[in-house]
Amino acid sequence: MYINDEDKQLFRDTVDTEMPMDKDGGKHINKVKRMPPFTTYSFVLDGTIGGEEIVHYAQSGISKKQMNIMKHGHIDNAANIDLHGYTIEKACAALSDFMYHHQFEHFVHIIHGKGYRSDNGMSVLKTQVMNFLKQHPQVLAFHSCPPKDGGTGAVFALLKK
Repeated sequence: MYINDEDKQLFRDTVDTEMPMDKDGGKHINKVKRMPPFTTYSFVLDGTIGGEEIVHYAQSGISKKQMNIMKHGHIDNAANIDLHGYTIEKACAALSDFMYHHQFEHFVHIIHGKGYRSDNGMSVLKTQVMNFLKQHPQVLAFHSCPPKDGGTGAVFALLKK
């Protein structure tokens, strides 16, 4: 059975607006309001980051401890998305949707690849993902993953709670 995008969105809109019940008292618990999907990102035209280059970014106030957690992959059960083979436009749309649905997570794992088929060894998709994450209002920091989690072909991102 195929469920179209309109039906999926109707379901998500309904579920996202329901107030959970307190199982002990039967009262509604205040639910944190979801941020709308991020759609005001810009696109890059060329790759400026090499496939083997380690990337990292942190807003002021992010501790070294948080950066080391991402750098060394001490993260359990992070939601992940694999963008291999996506065009820049489709990758941004998928990433926007992914971030929307996982906005209450502490960390997310984004696999973008190293861009081995890109010109001059500069990865266009990797550059776009870094550009997207720096623009996203919920992203506090990111760091390339350790080899076991994708190495320089992936990042862990720290999100606002």
